[in-house]
Amino acid sequence: MLAGKLQIPEGAIGLIPAAGEGKRLGLPYPKELYPVIRENRYKPISQFVLDEMVRANLHHIVFVINESKHQLIGYFGNGYRFGCHISYVVQEIGDRQGKSTSPGLAHALDSAYHLTRGKTVFFGMADTIMQPEGVFRRLSEIADPNIDVILALFGTENPEKFGMVRSHKTGRILEIVDKPQHTHLTKMWGCMMWRSRFTEYLHQCVSQGISDFAAIMNRAIAEGLNFHGLDIVDGTYIDLGTYDEIMLMDRRFRES
Repeated sequence: MLAGKLQIPEGAIGLIPAAGEGKRLGLPYPKELYPVIRENRYKPISQFVLDEMVRANLHHIVFVINESKHQLIGYFGNGYRFGCHISYVVQEIGDRQGKSTSPGLAHALDSAYHLTRGKTVFFGMADTIMQPEGVFRRLSEIADPNIDVILALFGTENPEKFGMVRSHKTGRILEIVDKPQHTHLTKMWGCMMWRSRFTEYLHQCVSQGISDFAAIMNRAIAEGLNFHGLDIVDGTYIDLGTYDEIMLMDRRFRES
């Protein structure tokens, strides 16, 4: 499909949560700015997902950040240099009494509700690289109006780290099995697109105090929302949560 002919659903918006503290890496800057050097140029890890959204003709992209992510704002600015408009939403922190200061992914996504309501949302994580290019474009190309949520599915050898997906042979998603220690499932979800019906469902769940995103998706499936999977058969998904994963990413880029 030619780039100029891609039909993005009207009112679409990109959503990138980047509110976590990234303590496991111990970096003196947001992990979303971890440097990936390609062709003698600096490119932070979070620019990969943003570039993917821009390639899919998304013009408005929202970063959900915490109060310490000034450097992220300093790098991306208003989005002009990257061919889009960027907004920032600050996720309120949680209880500091020995608990995580991050209220969780579902809460982070819902923090942008005032910007995402009534729109088709393209959601990707800020500390990941998806290959090959064009994953969000592929989601757009199968964006049937009757499908509420489309998940991009990647193979993985580490199911204990991801949301694994059980699906029907038709592509309909039956269940999300989050970070199982033992499973026969081989596909995990890496990013997704959803319609306004799921935006409202997510908002309702978070308002009721439900914070587990996988649980919210499973509840939505059980209550009749149509979840569909798109298998990225030639794809790889790299998550920079630990230094082992950073070394794996560096090795893959050197070999490519």
